[in-house]
Amino acid sequence: MPSIPLFPLKTILFPDGHLPLQVFEVRYLDLVKRCIAKGEEFGVVSLLDGSEVRVPDQHETLSACGTMARIIDWSAPLPGLLQISCIGTTRFQVKSAEQLKHGLWMAEVEEVAEDMVVPIPTEQQDVANALGALIRSLQKKQISTANMSLAPPYRLDEAGWVANRWCELLRLDMEEKQRLLLQENPVLRLELVQDVLSENGLLDNH
Repeated sequence: MPSIPLFPLKTILFPDGHLPLQVFEVRYLDLVKRCIAKGEEFGVVSLLDGSEVRVPDQHETLSACGTMARIIDWSAPLPGLLQISCIGTTRFQVKSAEQLKHGLWMAEVEEVAEDMVVPIPTEQQDVANALGALIRSLQKKQISTANMSLAPPYRLDEAGWVANRWCELLRLDMEEKQRLLLQENPVLRLELVQDVLSENGLLDNH
């Protein structure tokens, strides 16, 4: 992959995750307008230190892995403000990154292979069931998924998809989420999520 622009955030994006963003900083407005015009993606990485909005003399520390984001919808409600909806695509590891004069980060990255499509193992079916129940309860309350990481199609029969949605929803520390992001075996990622859900009493105990 060639050099890519980065958008550091205090969150972590997983493949197929839904990410709504309000963009108002010049460095990102230019980036987003270019991505919209050319149909290009940008990289979302976690901001480990520093703030999302640029502050003079502030040092930003970025995580060494992230996920490409594709813009699927956008609007410009005010001059100098873009509201965009993105979907996570490919995972990557950052080989080197540098900050340009106007504040935008560019990185040389290496792609991480996509998850294999694996059905949910019987032992982890409760994890998928719990996610399905959560989606149904949100639909009943008519809560818009536009503001959440859950966007259809809901692939509740796929180990990687179910694991990734829980990784975004659970309150795990950044390091833990990064380890899960880079876990190449989707079933193992699902098992790790199952452990967290069980510890927190979020699964029906059979």
